Amino acid sequence: MSDLEIRCEHKPSPAKLDVMGVENWPIWKKEPSTFPWRYDQTETCYVLRGRFRVTPEGGEPQAFARGDLITFPAGLACTWEVIEAVEKHYNFE
Repeated sequence: MSDLEIRCEHKPSPAKLDVMGVENWPIWKKEPSTFPWRYDQTETCYVLRGRFRVTPEGGEPQAFARGDLITFPAGLACTWEVIEAVEKHYNFE
């Protein structure tokens, strides 16, 4: 299952975000809620605000918040729990 591992870098450098072009990615917003999700494509996102937990199917919950750069692998089935309204830049590969 390691190929379905969620990767997170806390507080990446502004230079790294600039090189990745994060500022030009679309923004996704979501109010507090819980919902199932499946990633058909790999998504990289950068959290601008909010807090949430993602629990992979059959796995342990992982918490994320402002300043996290996260990669969700294609094929991942999970449950999202938005604790505080989320705003994030996102990009699909």
